[in-house]
Order: sequence, then C-alpha cells, then structure tokens
Amino acid sequence: MATTTTVLPPRVRPARQIPAWRRGPKPRRRTELGLLVFAAVITVALYVIAEIGAKGKVPPHIGPILAVILGMALVAHVANRWLVPNANAVVLPLVALLNGIGYVIIVRFTPPAAKAQATWAVVGIACYIGVLLAVRHTRDMDRYRYLLLAVAIALLISPLVPHLGRPITTTRLWVGLGPITFQPIEFAKLLLVVFFASYFAERKELLSIPTARVGNRLVLDPRPLVPILLFWGLSMGVIALEDDIGFAMLIFTVFVVLLWITTGRWAYIVLSAILFAAGAFAASRLFSQVHVRIDLWLHAAQNTQLGYGFFDFAHGGIGGSGLGTDPLAGAYSWMHITTDMVFAAVGDQLGFIGAAAVVIAFVLLVGAGLRIAQAARSDFSRLVAVGLTAVLGFQAFFIMAGVTRLLPFTGITLPFVAYGGSSLVANYVLVGLLMRVSEEGSTTRAERAKGISLPSETELLVAP
Repeated sequence: MATTTTVLPPRVRPARQIPAWRRGPKPRRRTELGLLVFAAVITVALYVIAEIGAKGKVPPHIGPILAVILGMALVAHVANRWLVPNANAVVLPLVALLNGIGYVIIVRFTPPAAKAQATWAVVGIACYIGVLLAVRHTRDMDRYRYLLLAVAIALLISPLVPHLGRPITTTRLWVGLGPITFQPIEFAKLLLVVFFASYFAERKELLSIPTARVGNRLVLDPRPLVPILLFWGLSMGVIALEDDIGFAMLIFTVFVVLLWITTGRWAYIVLSAILFAAGAFAASRLFSQVHVRIDLWLHAAQNTQLGYGFFDFAHGGIGGSGLGTDPLAGAYSWMHITTDMVFAAVGDQLGFIGAAAVVIAFVLLVGAGLRIAQAARSDFSRLVAVGLTAVLGFQAFFIMAGVTRLLPFTGITLPFVAYGGSSLVANYVLVGLLMRVSEEGSTTRAERAKGISLPSETELLVAP
C-alpha cells in the first residue's frame, strides 16, 4: 500500500510590523507637552535676551527660531505618544531645557558652532526615535550582549587604528570617516552599560551569596571578582593608550555602581576603592597626562583655562553678567568655553541662579532615571536604567566638579549642554533607552488587577 507524505511549507516568520497608534487618553503625554512648551519658552526667552543684549534689538528671525525649537520638541513628543505613551513625563522636557540653555550659551560665545549644534540636535532626535523603533523590548538587547560587547571594544580601540584615528593634542579619542569626525567612546559607554547589566543580572546570586568554603565558614567565591580586576586593567589601559582620564573614571564608577546595586555588599565598594586608589597613584607616576591634571588641580590659578573659569563664576555673581552684555565674551572662544568649560560660561552669563538651575535639572533627571529603574519589571531592565542614569549623573558631576575644582579637571562634556555632536547624539540614544525601560515598567490599573507581567519579569533580590 503506497503511502503519501505531506510536505509542509516552510515556516515564514512574520515581518516586524510598525507599532500602531494607541488611542485613548495619555495623561503623562499631556504633562510632557506642557513641560516641553515651558522649556521651549525659556529657551526662546534666553535667546531673545542674548540678542537684545548683544545687538540692542529683537532678532528679526525670532519666528523661525521659535518654530524650529517648538518643532523639534513636538516631533519628539509625537514619537513618545506613538511609541512610549506611558513612559516618564519629565525626562524629555528636562533634556530639552538643558539642550536649550546650552544652545543659547553656544550662540553667545561661539556663533559659528551654533548651526552645527542645532544640526546635531536634529540628528540626536532622529536617533532617539530610531532607538524607540528598533528596541521594542529591552530583553532583545540582553540576547545580543556579547555582540554588543564586541562592538564596544571595537569602538574603544578604533581611535588607535592608523589612518582612522584623529589625535587632537595629546588625546586619541577621535575617529574620522570622510568629512565626519566623532568620538566612538561616547557610544561605546552605552554598549558597555548594556553588557554590564546583562552580566550582573545573570550572575547576581553568584556575586552576592557566599558559596566558597574556607574552614567552617562560607565566603564569596573569588572567581566572579576576576571581571573587576580585568576592568580595572582596562580603565588603566584607556588612560595609557588614549590619554582619557574622564572616560576611565566614568566607566569604572558605573561598573562599581552596578555591582553594588546587584549585590548590596559593601565589600565590593571597599575593594573597588582600593583598586582605584592604587590605580590613580600608579597613573600619577607613570602617565604624564594624569600628573599634569593633578598638578593643575592643585595650582588651578596658574592654569589659564581653569583660572578664567573661576573669574567667569566671580563675574557672574548671583544673577549673572547678563546674556549678550559682556563685550569680552567672544574673546573666550579659544578657551573651549562652550566645550570643556561650558559650565563656567553658564555661571558667567546666568550667574549662580543659572548654574544652580542646571545642577537642579541634572538632579531631577537623575531622580527620574532612578524612578524608572525602581519601576522596571526585570533585573536586566532595572540595571540598564541604573547604569544609564549613572552615566548621565556622574558625567555631569565629574565635569562640573572639575570646573569648580572639587575634583581634577577631566575635560569630558557636560551632557546636552556642551558643544559636541558625538556627545549630544549619544545622550539622545541614552534617553531613548531610558524611555523604553520606563514604558515597559508602566502598567495600567487593569493590568495590575489581572496580574499581567512581562516576559522574564523577576524581582531583584539582594542577599542580606
């Protein structure tokens, strides 16, 4: 008797569809829209004041300026209503406010760079929307952690590749691709945060629960400490090869923060502090750039850049010298006043009140990021949110503390405020990832009543 076999057609995976527009009330987006309009009004008001102070009249192109600023904010807002309707409502307005203040300062001190900064802001918003479209679930990044690590390492070493790297002064942080020059480290730090979050989420029990026996006592297995030592060596290597103190400090700090959040064990903090102190002492003896930075910190008045920064703060006083009223503002452009020293420029033009407003904006942004992390619904998402928030917070703290001499001056950029396309675009990508985590962590009352949970949703348990 003959038998017949049925050949089934090959299974075709459905194409990834563009997310549909979700109808219904979106109260968080209404709040966001109001705050975005408020941030845009502040930016335009500062711009008009600067133009009146410099030229004595209202700029004739104020209409197009207002349209561009509001248009950029509305594009990002519409993208949020479409792709992350339940995400945090204050993150994007705070970013818009910081970006607007930075743009006004750049217009005041280095007008030729203002057009480029506005262009990079548009690119950053486009990348922000692209991240929301590409990363539909944060767990997708967890699946490709080793690929992301490989890309991060490639980005780290790319400035050292002959004919690709573009050394500037003593630092080797830049890469040139045709007419475009950028800092790949700005994007590498985001990929490293994702990898760290994935590594710690998978090994949290091994890192926090004593499993090795020494005599009659159980102690922590020392083998998971190997990554700490390896990354300590990586931080020192970055300093040696690329002369970048700021990046080494930032990534090492974020690594330690994620380790502590995962385990809750102060022993790791103590060990990391010992390693950092030993590394800093060795670097000050072996690497001339580190020695120079420390010497400038101890004798800041003799350094032209930091010395003028102190005079800028003193000149600004409480209320500022006045936007556009300082005739010497244009002479400071050679001092990197809108890049490394942009916080001093804010203190000069807007005074203590303006500088405090920038600090408070960063504090609120960090608080919003930690709130997103607290509401995250998986270990990986929670650690990603903490890591990204730590990158923003510590980067802002390191550069502001360096300008005010609380720490040695590192020269990294002030997020969203300082001039620089690489930093601006990378930080918009960072905010896009934060908003995706926030969207996943938000739940409606009906979902909570039904007990709906996301795939891989778990509680972050820390050993006592």
